Amino acid sequence: MKPIIGVTSSYTDERTLQTSYDNIKSVTRAGGIPVVLPNLTDPEEINELAESLDGVLVTGGGDIDPTLFGEEPHPELGLIHPDRDTFETALLKRCLDSNKPVLAVCRGCQILNIAAGGDMYQDIYSQTDRELLQHTQRAPRSHASHFVEVEQDSLLYMITKRRKFKVNSFHHQALRKMADSFRITAMSSDRVIEAFESTGHSFVIGVQWHPECMTEKGDLPSVQLFSAFVEASKQSEK
Repeated sequence: MKPIIGVTSSYTDERTLQTSYDNIKSVTRAGGIPVVLPNLTDPEEINELAESLDGVLVTGGGDIDPTLFGEEPHPELGLIHPDRDTFETALLKRCLDSNKPVLAVCRGCQILNIAAGGDMYQDIYSQTDRELLQHTQRAPRSHASHFVEVEQDSLLYMITKRRKFKVNSFHHQALRKMADSFRITAMSSDRVIEAFESTGHSFVIGVQWHPECMTEKGDLPSVQLFSAFVEASKQSEK
């Protein structure tokens, strides 16, 4: 049977759930059945929902409430969605506790790291003192705009068989201190953390780019990443 993949969602001011069709299509192309998840806030409901899923795709979106990692809001902090932060933090903790496969993308990788005890830059351009690449690219979302270098002894390398490849980029926040259970597996040339994985779970990967925007055009690392995630979810026990 095809695995059931939970896909996290954003919401508008009118409280309408939304997710890109790129997320849906990337999961279905890889052989999974996507289910868009509501931003619940009741812990029991979140636990029951997590139990029904074989894997979770944590999608991109807006900024994250910095009080979750002990900071006050920076002037460059963008729009936050507190219910989404609450839901995803609880969902991810449950997934980690039960060893559910997780693929976390852009904002998703940041909230995954925070849920596990790490933190992040609220705005890399004003909170770092080094010269940075253009991490909010002015190009189509399917365009790969800069390179990442991958650690050879990582799960990401095992999936892609590449030490270096190009990715797209749409973010102004980024990972800073990694949670103790995570290790960095890819970085850009300006030393921004681009990917990490869990050292204690079968499949927990976070990437700072948007592979879901690149699968339709056949970008091989993106296709391989979703295929590996869905295959790992087939082995998941509800």
